Amino acid sequence: MVSPVDIEVVNRQLASVAEEMGIVLQRSAFSANIKERRDFSCAVFDGAGRLLAQAAHIPVHLGAMPLTVERVLARRRPGPGDVVLTNDPFLGGTHLPDLTLVAGVFAGAADREPLFYLVTRAHHADVGGRTPGSMGLARRIEDEGVRIPPVALVRGGRLDREVLDGFLARVRNPAEREGDLRAQLAALERGRRRLLDLVGREGPESFCRKLPPLLDYGERVMRAAVSALPDGEYRFEDALDDDGLGSRPVPIRVRLLVRGDEAVVDFGASAGQVETGLNTVRSVTCSAVAYVFFCLAGGDYPLNHGSLRPIEVRTRPGSLLDARPPAPVAAGNVETSQRIVDCLLGALAQAAPDRVPAAACGSMNNVAVGGPGGGAGGSGYAYYETIGGGMGAGPGVPGLSGVQVHMTNTRNTPVEALEQAYPFRVERYGFRRGSGGRGAFRGGEGIVRRYRFLEPATVTLLTERRRLAPWGLRGGGPGLRGRNLYFPASGGRTRVLPGKVVIQVAPGDVLEVRTPGGGGWGAPPPGRRGGPR
Repeated sequence: MVSPVDIEVVNRQLASVAEEMGIVLQRSAFSANIKERRDFSCAVFDGAGRLLAQAAHIPVHLGAMPLTVERVLARRRPGPGDVVLTNDPFLGGTHLPDLTLVAGVFAGAADREPLFYLVTRAHHADVGGRTPGSMGLARRIEDEGVRIPPVALVRGGRLDREVLDGFLARVRNPAEREGDLRAQLAALERGRRRLLDLVGREGPESFCRKLPPLLDYGERVMRAAVSALPDGEYRFEDALDDDGLGSRPVPIRVRLLVRGDEAVVDFGASAGQVETGLNTVRSVTCSAVAYVFFCLAGGDYPLNHGSLRPIEVRTRPGSLLDARPPAPVAAGNVETSQRIVDCLLGALAQAAPDRVPAAACGSMNNVAVGGPGGGAGGSGYAYYETIGGGMGAGPGVPGLSGVQVHMTNTRNTPVEALEQAYPFRVERYGFRRGSGGRGAFRGGEGIVRRYRFLEPATVTLLTERRRLAPWGLRGGGPGLRGRNLYFPASGGRTRVLPGKVVIQVAPGDVLEVRTPGGGGWGAPPPGRRGGPR
């Protein structure tokens, strides 16, 4: 008999392993994207490949990991001392810059069956492709960068230089890429030692006896959260601004069915695949759904395989939310995932109107910059970051300002760290006053971030909510739409850039990104222009 106290203790122990892995990864990494922004995630799985625990890292990474592990184990199950590398979105990945490492944890060198699997996933600033940062408006996934099926990066404890060198030969700044990969390997080793220490205190059989009850507890909590919703069918439609080629809005439609303690989330009526990387793979769609239901459950309870049992996700193969190769998918992971969340929250607002917030800024506001200098062997540099925005106001609470929302959980890159490493400057960084939606409770404000480039560079912008504003709820007003402005050093006319664009900049050119605010919640009282901030 496993007691509730035992379940709570083992949950905290496993989560602490994932957290410690993340600390090692962050402190060992080379790139600003990982060591400053913390664009990585770590998790622990059982020997059957079921999610046991995860650190509080990146939602879009973590929710997709179960499918990644499933596909890896089906193709290249790691043995003792092995580490499998993959980034293939069509095999449970997210997008190509997210390199995932999977390793088994074995009680002894002679054991063939693992006690656990450990996973690290980190967004690398570049994985090749046509544009620096690997986030351009490609038409095929091959143009977005190196696509790696599950392959053994480490075999029996020895690094496979042929595999590593084959990857490094196809990316910008290979020294930085190798440093970040080695940081991921260090995180796996720390997790392995910590797990073996935990198991060694009471023996593998005794420790692992607690794992099925842990999964069952996660399931019970989620079923309780779903059963608190009224039975029924709830529909909502939202849309991406466009596909990056000037198209009309690209619709995302959800049908949420609640029956007792189970829910079906059906996206089958959403748009078909598009030509650019706004497509998502099924694992990202499932990740967004998992995030929303974890938020619905709330509280400090296990987020594991059991938690996902009551939720069924339906997608249409070959659609925007379940793309098929050779579709590009770089932006789907960062932008379309955000709109999936907005759409599902819109449906849940009908079922639980006093629990769901208005739409947040709805974009990760991605900026990728690259140029010929700074790379080992003249390979060039690549820099990537996301910019926060306004959070939607909720029942009784205003939205937070200038934060990363929903599917991202990264930090900002400190200006000092950015300017020390790259040939551009940040001339302005602050709140975008007045951008939050009005209401009884106001939406959070967006951010203004202004860059001046010191050398020629290629700049990629992947941003949303530049045409369609973040919506308010219960009479609240929409948040202000975002804007991307380009000021040429030559003194020419200021340009309003599209939401998704690749441009060449010259020394002295300025780019200003103004991110959207969050939607307001509730109609403001008569005579008032908006609620508290």
